[in-house]
Amino acid sequence: MASTPITSFEDIRSDWESVLSDSPMNTLFLSSQWQEVWWDNFGDGRQMAGFYLPDPDGEGVAAIASLAQVGSTLTFVGSQDTFDYNDFIVRTGHEEVFFKMLLECLDSRDCDVMRLDSLIEDSPTLVHLPDMAREKGYTVEIEQEDVTSGVVLPDSWEDYLSYLSKKDRHELRRKLRRLDSQGDWRWYCVTDADEVAGRLNDFLSLMRQSRADKDEYMTPERERFFYSIADRMARLDRVKLYFLEMNGASVATSLCFDYGSSRLLYNSGYDPEFGYFSVGLLLNAMCLKDAIEDGFQYFDFLRGPEPYKQHLGGQQRSLFKMVVKRS
Repeated sequence: MASTPITSFEDIRSDWESVLSDSPMNTLFLSSQWQEVWWDNFGDGRQMAGFYLPDPDGEGVAAIASLAQVGSTLTFVGSQDTFDYNDFIVRTGHEEVFFKMLLECLDSRDCDVMRLDSLIEDSPTLVHLPDMAREKGYTVEIEQEDVTSGVVLPDSWEDYLSYLSKKDRHELRRKLRRLDSQGDWRWYCVTDADEVAGRLNDFLSLMRQSRADKDEYMTPERERFFYSIADRMARLDRVKLYFLEMNGASVATSLCFDYGSSRLLYNSGYDPEFGYFSVGLLLNAMCLKDAIEDGFQYFDFLRGPEPYKQHLGGQQRSLFKMVVKRS
């Protein structure tokens, strides 16, 4: 069975979303909209190399490989600094024919290397691809890239607090009492696309202030991406942009995306002058509380080993990088 090249995200959007909804790797970062925004911002110098596999059992699509080629290297569309997870989109039961097709694509494009970043530890790609690639004579290297954390959400805030360790529960309550004792404070979120666009500069300013590495991270190119992705996701009703105010001043912020049954904490920041009050951690706790009240099943802190994620109950999983090379 022949694969079909992907020439635009728009042309395959309806099939893309159908396959994604049936894939075990169903995540926001693999949506056609997220990928399209990334390509529009960072695609220069890359050649679109993706393809899709028609469903051999009927109409529609069985799998999608969203790939880019740079020189003799194939990679996922996306990057570690903007995608927390990445993978192929494959309906269960079609893995063998898809990965066979993937290796044929690698051969036909005369590529020497395929680099696959940000694979979650239970990815079918980690299960199926290594042995199939080695059988064809490729070398396969797999190494841990990072960690990611999240919380399975209970039905209530009190149930969540009881889930935390005694120390973390005590600390969270102590920090909330300390904030309560310091005068007026409130937290809220904006979701409307125009409101999000109007407040994103406040978000970026607090993000830059909070840590030197975040200031360094926010290049003009990534800033454009943040504006683009926030606008696109807000128009799909997927954005929750949170702020915490003390005495009328914004002192902490968190950018979350809602997808399926999960709320994803994409990035955050705070004013270091208010670090004593743990405003960053407390706002993230309020984001989680809001997710519980909105009926979400999972709160995803996404990639990174920051200690606050564990203090808020995050359970770690590993992310892996796989590199397939010609021998």
